[in-house]
Amino acid sequence: MSDIKAVPVDGFNGSPLIPTGNPMIDGVGAAAWADRADEPDRTFHGAPKIVPMRLDPTFSVAKGDPDPRGLPVEAVDKVVAGTVIELWVDRAEPQVRYYEVQLSGTERRIMLPAGFVQWPNFGLWGNDRLLVKSITAAQFADVPAIRRDDQITLLEEDKVMAYFAGGHLYATADRSEPII
Repeated sequence: MSDIKAVPVDGFNGSPLIPTGNPMIDGVGAAAWADRADEPDRTFHGAPKIVPMRLDPTFSVAKGDPDPRGLPVEAVDKVVAGTVIELWVDRAEPQVRYYEVQLSGTERRIMLPAGFVQWPNFGLWGNDRLLVKSITAAQFADVPAIRRDDQITLLEEDKVMAYFAGGHLYATADRSEPII
């Protein structure tokens, strides 16, 4: 078990915890993850389940459907964080699970979970982009990395998902304040 990087608000049992560092990286509260196996999820036949589309020729973007590769990724602060360079597919449930994003002005690539993306024009009216409302453009630099460019492990998936999920509470100071 790892140390929890948070302290109680008050001195009584059950008091809410306040993060002491960067909760999105430290895995606190809404950004918490499970210490899952650091190996890829596998198909029934033993192959890695989630892979880049370039490695599985049985997957493609359907003819006539828009392809998000090459589109900018706009963060909650309306700043472009990077460009979609690849789609990662789930071999067991044929769908896109992640967008691989090349961050602007750097060689770094990150995984962007499909569930945290809005595609307002869906390639239909031009001026297209993918929107990510969970984090700011600067926070894309701290998205947990994956070790390999051909598969993602269960632990890496949890950390990436937790980072984006945590952004809904921790990305900006006003998000963790009361609504009223």
